[in-house]
Amino acid sequence: CNAALPPLRPAARAMPTQYVRFSGAADLRMRLVCATLSGRALRVDDIRAKDQNPGLRDYEASLLRLLDKLTNGMAVEINESGTALKYKPGVVVGGRRVSHDCGGGRAVGYFLEPVLLVSLFAKKPLDLTLTGITNDEADVSVDTFRTVTLPMLKRQFGLEEGLSLQIARRGAPPNAGGEIALKLPILKELKTIDWTDEGLVKRVRGVAFTLRLSPQTGNRLVDAARGVLNKFLPDVYIFTDHHAGDGREGGKGAAR
Repeated sequence: CNAALPPLRPAARAMPTQYVRFSGAADLRMRLVCATLSGRALRVDDIRAKDQNPGLRDYEASLLRLLDKLTNGMAVEINESGTALKYKPGVVVGGRRVSHDCGGGRAVGYFLEPVLLVSLFAKKPLDLTLTGITNDEADVSVDTFRTVTLPMLKRQFGLEEGLSLQIARRGAPPNAGGEIALKLPILKELKTIDWTDEGLVKRVRGVAFTLRLSPQTGNRLVDAARGVLNKFLPDVYIFTDHHAGDGREGGKGAAR
């Protein structure tokens, strides 16, 4: 064949990644959430660079591993000191039978908040099991998430079917041992929220939990809380949740 071959063209060069740059460890969770939903690559420098223990914390690295389980195609680069992070988000896929150990650095609520924001826009419904601390003083408790956040999702976005959070075991710091199961459907319609008047508090609902302690401790927590709240409004109901042998550490507390 005498047909002339077309001239060879040089291979196209890959375009360099355009990073959205930030500095410092503040709002790292929200930065990761926004980068994941927008599909923009993220770079964070000087992460606790002047701290005695510089770099990412274990719970922040654990959050990155959890996002990796929920997405497809995510890429992360961390320097040796842990003070610089490059994050290329993947596609949020969700999925069934996803499990993750949150460790003892932060409570499960620290991980639930970004998971909720990201997984509502996943390709498939999410069935997630998280183990770790269920109640502490630093993060939102799983009780608040179950009784406040999920009902707001049902009311504002119509997520009625397949939305639930079950507390299988409670875990207290420092040894954790708790376990929760979250089922989250995908969001089909994003409605606007017009919240211009927060209104007044007309009722209080809560839970007083005890872990490897006497059930009477929970009753005393209820009496003490009602003694304060009933001075302001009469409609106060707090129920007790006693766990005899769950978790690895004893503890007590109350959550709204």
